Parts: sequence; structure tokens; C-alpha cells
Amino acid sequence: MKKTYVTKMPNHIGAFLKASKCFSELAINITRVSYNKAVDSHTLFIEVEGEKSQIDKANEKLKEIGYLSNGDANTKIVLLEFRLEDKPGSVTNVLELINKFNFNISYISSQENGSDYQYFKMGLYVDETSDLTKFLAQAQKLCLVKVIDYNNTEKVFDNSIFYNSYVDGLVKTMGLSEKKKESLLVNVNLAMQTLDEQGLSPYKTFDSISKFAELLAESKGEGFNPRITVHNITENTKITLIEPDCGSNTAIIESNGERVFIDSGYACYKNEMLKLIKKLVKDFKTKKERLIITHADVDHVGLVNQFDEVIVSQRSFESLSAEADDLAGFRERNYLHLPYVNICKTLTDYQTVDKNKLRPLWNKSSLVAPLEQIGFYTVGELSFEVYEGKGGHLSGEIILIDYERKVAFTGDVFINLNDLTKKQAEYNQYAPILMTSVDTDAKLCAKERSAFLQRLGAGAWSIFGGHGGKKEYFPQTTK
Repeated sequence: MKKTYVTKMPNHIGAFLKASKCFSELAINITRVSYNKAVDSHTLFIEVEGEKSQIDKANEKLKEIGYLSNGDANTKIVLLEFRLEDKPGSVTNVLELINKFNFNISYISSQENGSDYQYFKMGLYVDETSDLTKFLAQAQKLCLVKVIDYNNTEKVFDNSIFYNSYVDGLVKTMGLSEKKKESLLVNVNLAMQTLDEQGLSPYKTFDSISKFAELLAESKGEGFNPRITVHNITENTKITLIEPDCGSNTAIIESNGERVFIDSGYACYKNEMLKLIKKLVKDFKTKKERLIITHADVDHVGLVNQFDEVIVSQRSFESLSAEADDLAGFRERNYLHLPYVNICKTLTDYQTVDKNKLRPLWNKSSLVAPLEQIGFYTVGELSFEVYEGKGGHLSGEIILIDYERKVAFTGDVFINLNDLTKKQAEYNQYAPILMTSVDTDAKLCAKERSAFLQRLGAGAWSIFGGHGGKKEYFPQTTK
């Protein structure tokens, strides 16, 4: 089994050696180590692999030597800004007051700005809220003091217990349970380490994750305001497109008394989506509800368990089944994508699919071309040819094309980037940063898009992608 330890290392020579010997003596292999003093001078992440009995012994040994982090639950970091007169010795009184309260300073930044004042930013370790209140009351008598919101600062100032403070902020933003902290702690660090090795600043990674979480949270509850459009294909067939600010679109096809949904968005919007669907579809849940998944990404499969039947390609079935068995899905097998996917799952409260609901309809053992036909699917008047991509975006991806009605559903192989709302555009910028690319193979995905467009005959096409509004496409005039 594998386990990631979040250890609190003493800041002295030989600290890591002591932990390493602990694992070595138990014949446990260390598979990953992450330490960045510029980010956090005490927290060391150690991923190990061994038998459960060995891991249990290591747990006890690390506790004995005091290396397992207790989360510093009672310690907080506060960033204060002091407006001081720009003259010699002006900061002395503030420093003496800080010393009086026994606060440690983790960060100091100040620079003259051409005015009569300097603005000193200081990060302080604070154990008790009451101590901070008393300190601020006395500090206000010395100068103007402002508490700066940690989550909105441009730089990480805490260099001792950063990870716990940072993850506490994410948990609070999304309203998550304390049980989610361990997963976030490990995967936030893994994201930082992975992207740091790709040349991305750790601060950029942390900032992107924070803003991503804030966007997810802003779009919940009263903030859930998806763009909704209705497209009448024939007198008896309509498609309702639901476009949340964050996550995939959901399309509802209703034709000649039949109904099927395509993709389902993030799990964190379950209540909002179900309320909306019941408003749009008056008889929802009065008969068997079917959902087609274009591919097995977390932002497309969040509501799978709300449907009676989930229709997928064979490869998407394999990916979702692996997750249900507590194994890595296809996206998580890419080490560059693994941290982001796990962070997404935690922040959005993703639940694995009930495998009994999965119905793999199409299976082609091997794919040669970028895009190949693998089967058919009919909904009322719409008769789709089903194509599978070779895995440019994600293995198992499918595209549905109705040549008679000129309607296509493309998942994330083809999306309408030119018709994103402002919030959708903001949301869509973070995955490429945190995954390095949203595609498994960007060049292959480009070939799949080209192959898809080449299959469309003359006329006016309605293309429904995984993100963005409906794309009106005219092959005879489009280069």
C-alpha cells in the first residue's frame, strides 16, 4: 500500500536522515519526497510504499519522534499592515509591542513610496484570537493598522505552517468537512511539486488553486446562474443546453416522447442542477432517466448517480469502474494531471459511480485513425452515428453526429471557445495552468477535431460542445 506522510520536521541538520532511517529499518520504500523551504520551512511530504503492517509501525515510530504534523490547529497566521511615519525608529514601538505579546514574525515587507509614510506588512503567528484583539487595540494607539485578507495577498508570506493555513482556507471556501483536509494537503503539495518541476512558480500554483476554489464556491447556491438556451431542431425535437459558470455543459434532448441527457457537470452543484432540471423537465424521474457521458472527466460525470442508466463507451466504462474500485481512472494515470484531478474531486465532493448503472454500449478493441465510428444511438427523431477519439483529450471520448438533422455533440474534443461567458472563460483558464494541458495529447486532439469537421457535409450545423454555447457551423464557407 501507499501512504503520504505530512511530517513536521525540526529545522536542523540530520532531520530528514532520522525519518529516512525510520522507514529503512522497516523495509519501507520512499517513492516521493517534497520539501521547499521558501514555501514552508518545516513541512516535509514523504510518500512511501510498503505492507500495511509496516506502515502501521512507521505511524507509531514517527509519532514517537514527534514528526507527524498535528495541523497546528490553534495557530493562525495573520498579515497586518502598519502605516508608519517615514522617519528613523518609527517601527521600534511596533516591534516592542509584538515582542510584548510573544508573537513570532514570519514575514516582513516594506518600501518607501515617496510619501510621508511607509507601509510595513508583517505576518504574525497568533495562537489565541483574544491575544490578537488585545494586540490590535494597543497597536492602533501607535499607528493606523489594517488586517489584510490572507487569501487575497499576492505572495505567500508564511514560511512555517503554510500548508495547514492554506488548506484551512480552501476547506472554509468550499464548506468542506475536516475529513477532506488530508487529501487536499497532500494533493496541493503534489501539484506544487509537479508544476515546480515544469518551471511554474509555487506561488502561481497556490494562487491558481485558490482562485479556482473561489470560483467554484461563488457559483453555488444563489450564485448558480447557468446560461440556458432552448434549440428547436424540429416540431417534435428540442435540445435544452445548460451552461454553468464552472464545469461541463449539460444537454437535454427531448424527441417524440423520448429523453436523454448528455454530460452532467460537477457534483458540488447537484442540488442546484436537480432543482433546475425539475423546473425545465416537469416529468423528470417519472420514468427511466438516461445519461450519456462523452468522456469520464470529473467535471462531466458529477451527477451520474442521479440517473437510472449511464451510457458510456467501453473505455470510459473501464475508467469509471476503476475509480469505483478505488483505483486510478485514466486521467489520474497521467502524473501531470493527477494532482489537479484529485483536488477537483475533493473540492467538488465527487462520488464514484454505482457500477450497476453503467451501460457500455460501444466497444472497438483498437483504434487506428484519430476518429473512428464505433456504433449508433437513436433518441426519437435523432439518429446518431457514434465516433470515438483515439484519446487526444481523454481515452474513451465520444462524438455523436446526426447527419440528417445536422446536429453534433462533441464533448471536449470540440468546444466553442468564442462563446464563453466571462465567468466560464475565467474558469477555463485554470485547468491548463494546473494540468499543463487539458488534453492527454494536444496534437492528437487537434487531429480528432480536424477529422470531425471533415465529416460534416454542406449545410447549417448545430454543434454542442462540452463548454461554451451552441456553435453554428457552415462547412461550405468555413475554412
